[in-house]
Amino acid sequence: MNILTTLQIIVGLSLTLVILIQSEGNGLSPTISAGQFYGTKRGIEKIVFGLTIGLSLSFLGLSLAAYVI
Repeated sequence: MNILTTLQIIVGLSLTLVILIQSEGNGLSPTISAGQFYGTKRGIEKIVFGLTIGLSLSFLGLSLAAYVI
């Protein structure tokens, strides 16, 4: 198996896990926010949100790289 494919699988699974953690109502979001009704993200929620963006961009980059090569 190609190294790009392996990295794509790892990043895809990590992205799925992070999205599930973020989901409203069922994940850790109510636990992390502790009843806050603010529109801004703070603490761990902000880190998880940034991680989601980073992983999605990594997945996109790996997909494009695998397509080109």
